Amino acid sequence: MNNIDKSQYTPMMRQYLTIKEDYNDAIVFFRLGDFYEMFFTDAFIASKELEIQLTARDAGNKDKVPMCGVPHHAADAYIERLINKGFKVAICEQVEDPSVAKGIVKRDVVRLITPGTFIENKSDEISYIASIGININNYTISYLDLSTGDSYSLVLPKDLNILINELLQISPKEIVISNFFDETHLEKYIKSEGVVVSINNDIETSEIFDNLFSDLPSKEEKKTFKRLLNYIIRTQKRELMHLKKAVVLEASSFLRMDSNTTRNLELTETLRNNNRIGSLFWLIDKCETAMGSRYLKRQILRPLVNKEIIETRYDTIDILNKEFITKQEIKDLLKNVYDLERIVGRISYGNTNGKDLAQLRRSLSILPELKECLSKLDNSHTQFLSDSIDSLTEFHNLLERAVVSDPPLTIKEGGIIKEGYNELLDEIKNKSLNVKEWLKELEETEREKTGIKKLKIGYNRVFGYYIEIPRGQIANVKDEFGYTRKQTLSNSERYITEELKQKETIILSSEEKSIKLEYQLFIDLRDESRKLISVIQKNANIISEVDMMIALSIISEELNLIRPILTEDAYIEILDSRHPIVEKVLTESEFVPNNIILNQDTNILLITGPNMSGKSTYMRQMALTVILAQIGSFVPASSAKVPVFDAIFTRIGAADDLVSGKSTFMVEMLDANNAIKNATKDSLILFDEIGRGTATYDGMALAQAIIEYIHEKIKCKTFFSTHYHELTDLDKSLPSLRNVHVSAKDENGRIIFLHKIKPGPTDKSYGINVASLAELPKGLIERSKVILNDLERNHQKLSDESSINLFNFSEFEEEDNGDELESEIIKELRDVSIEDLTPLEALNILNKIINKL
Repeated sequence: MNNIDKSQYTPMMRQYLTIKEDYNDAIVFFRLGDFYEMFFTDAFIASKELEIQLTARDAGNKDKVPMCGVPHHAADAYIERLINKGFKVAICEQVEDPSVAKGIVKRDVVRLITPGTFIENKSDEISYIASIGININNYTISYLDLSTGDSYSLVLPKDLNILINELLQISPKEIVISNFFDETHLEKYIKSEGVVVSINNDIETSEIFDNLFSDLPSKEEKKTFKRLLNYIIRTQKRELMHLKKAVVLEASSFLRMDSNTTRNLELTETLRNNNRIGSLFWLIDKCETAMGSRYLKRQILRPLVNKEIIETRYDTIDILNKEFITKQEIKDLLKNVYDLERIVGRISYGNTNGKDLAQLRRSLSILPELKECLSKLDNSHTQFLSDSIDSLTEFHNLLERAVVSDPPLTIKEGGIIKEGYNELLDEIKNKSLNVKEWLKELEETEREKTGIKKLKIGYNRVFGYYIEIPRGQIANVKDEFGYTRKQTLSNSERYITEELKQKETIILSSEEKSIKLEYQLFIDLRDESRKLISVIQKNANIISEVDMMIALSIISEELNLIRPILTEDAYIEILDSRHPIVEKVLTESEFVPNNIILNQDTNILLITGPNMSGKSTYMRQMALTVILAQIGSFVPASSAKVPVFDAIFTRIGAADDLVSGKSTFMVEMLDANNAIKNATKDSLILFDEIGRGTATYDGMALAQAIIEYIHEKIKCKTFFSTHYHELTDLDKSLPSLRNVHVSAKDENGRIIFLHKIKPGPTDKSYGINVASLAELPKGLIERSKVILNDLERNHQKLSDESSINLFNFSEFEEEDNGDELESEIIKELRDVSIEDLTPLEALNILNKIINKL
């Protein structure tokens, strides 16, 4: 559009084209009266995406300009639809009063709305905008939620997989980078997740914002945060006083989980359909406020490792369970609290309304009672929270005096300020009210004078006040009535009189004064609330924590959870462990609990059993127990002793990696490699059927190599399920490995899952029985039984003829070499340092040897 000759268009269109030049990557919403209008290419895009009519308007050129528009009062819904499709929207408003404008009214873009800066979203979801920086050794990420002001910063090793994993965890709507950052590295992630990328090279910010990043320890972290901050201030064009100081997220402060682990364990949404229902968050979110729910979700994604804080939360749940009447009082109070964090965000933005002030007033009204309830509990932490609450009594009383109980959404049409708050406003309104009473009396008088019973006095913005006569009674209008014809309609005529015109002047003058004064009074209240943003935010943080603790207390009773004991050593003893989500959704049967015991001498549980028998459930419930314990919740068991873990690594379920386009097996190996490289002795590893994605012997070799590496090198608690029954012999050579199996029984060829974990390996696969349960054709099942018998006979024959152990390379002696190739292979094997190999490297060596044969 930069090539368009502006001179051929009208002044208004020239104004639009000049503004559009600075916002070529956005759809410009150009304010004209009560509408936002879009022109040229923007009109084509908006009419298609919003499914609104495309029209055209004269603009001085011989050809009409393509145009579409949306009503000003309904614009938010249309903007949200465009933002959700990845577009940016530039809001262009009139910036001077049309009544005093000389020539065309001045207009300018007052805000650029992008996917990461859209705060009008009504959902409770967290919406982040992020910035990425890079140096020789690290990536830095700064991100914030503009609707609440929450800001964060973290440093990552310079590993692209770790960066993408963290971005998948944060799930930003928009990423801000400099021209020096090569975004092609993130191309597949960006395309898969639908993330908008914006460029900003400017890191200069006003000194008033220095406090926001003063805690960031490195120059690179500050630079990344300032780039994000600069972009937000430049696009939003306002002060943003609600932004909070950036919180430094250190990996050592939280239980580390990558995006695959979060997804595999279904912490916030299900694997099958990305639905909240069926996730851990869905199960335990009993919060009354949106703030509490968001706080709980953040805790689930970043559980604690600080034992003291965790124990404090256990103590709080204990006292809440004991003082159930006070707990219910607090829960009832929280039902009156609105989303203070987002209300404060709108106050900071300057786009708050009367309803926000009414919701703020109601939310503040509960603070004195909440303070008192918390102080009644015999608990040091709740006492601390009580002491930290600022009741803001004076400000609440101000809102109580000033704002009506149910104010309108609009702020420039009156109806917000209570009678009795301002004497001048009351005086003006009373004068207008008296005149309106006079109008009612006039209507009755005119009906009696004319004899026209259906005569009525009305008003519209174009013609003002009028006397309306039905068409069938126009003949009754006489000259002595003093009526002057004003407007002709199909069913009536409208008239005015000199007296009515005089009263109209008084009414409209009073209403205009009233609306202007009421708007100013509203602005004064908004400015007063702005001064208290940080105090309101502090109260909101306390309410969020209290709401979460009430929710954790509720689920501890509803789900029959118990307080875990955090052990100092690596001892795990969970009796009658349950998977809380599976237990909740089971309708036709009861959940079968199982013990999970790994003492200091046992690090690895090798789990065998039929498909569908519950191996994955057993592993997942262990992980969920750890996560619940480390967010400070009670856990599903009859008793539980668990250590504090520093990380959880999982590979559960088979799925291709859609972000990177890798196969199931490659992703399986990458997950395994991630765990092996990053796990410590204090980590928890859950591997489900590792090796199944490749040839049998390859998979078996890799599975054993991984188990041995974990056993000898990492020595962390590991749950390893497998369908390779040959691996169960490893308990003879690996002293810290113990076999368990999920029991089942065969009743006349029909498998019955008992879902009970028992010591030792399973003695049968039951694969064909499971296929039968899946109702495969009967003939196919019978044929598979015949094939199985043949394979088992052949396998026995091979076993009798050869005593070579698949995994014992010492069986290959040099004197057995038959030719040069075998010699070369054996030499390569001898040169391999098994202790230093990762599973992926072992696979590459094995593949190289196979290619030589």
